[in-house]
Amino acid sequence: MRKTKLQLQITVDGYMAGPNGEMDWLTMPWTDDLNSYVDGLWDPVDTIVLGRKLAEGFIPAWESGPEGEDQASIDKMNDTPKVVISNSLTESPWKNATVTGGALTEIVNDLKGKPGGDIMVAGGGTLVRGLIAEGLLDEFHLFVNTAALGAGMPVFPRLDANQQLRLVHAQQFDCGIVGLHLEPVRS
Repeated sequence: MRKTKLQLQITVDGYMAGPNGEMDWLTMPWTDDLNSYVDGLWDPVDTIVLGRKLAEGFIPAWESGPEGEDQASIDKMNDTPKVVISNSLTESPWKNATVTGGALTEIVNDLKGKPGGDIMVAGGGTLVRGLIAEGLLDEFHLFVNTAALGAGMPVFPRLDANQQLRLVHAQQFDCGIVGLHLEPVRS
């Protein structure tokens, strides 16, 4: 069965964005060691999952070829099929992207049951918190930036029960970001 992975940059106090969606705390530019590590995460990925709000900025940004990105990364992002999870859109305004709505558990389990490589969740606050709350992620790849916000969009929702995670790997990169590879502990 395919793995569902989350790649997300976060602050040391667990936020993925500031109170108004600010991302000015991100450590930039990334160093070669971090770029190499992330490229390795994406190698087995053949599907990208996004929430609608993130897709509205993410897909057009990659289509325009973001500054500082190499052509191989741009091609990977543009050529990889995307699934936008939304209950407000009925069809995709983007090329190489489909829109699906409904119960999150059914959507993700359907994707995981299809043949193919790994599924990467690139973000979207509501989507990420929903996936965590429903226990639908197989791997967490959290890139901790050396910033604390004190308020904002938390990564982890209020959970009904303690969700245990197992540290698989931790690595500090030359730019100061620390990568955490975690997996849920399932009984």
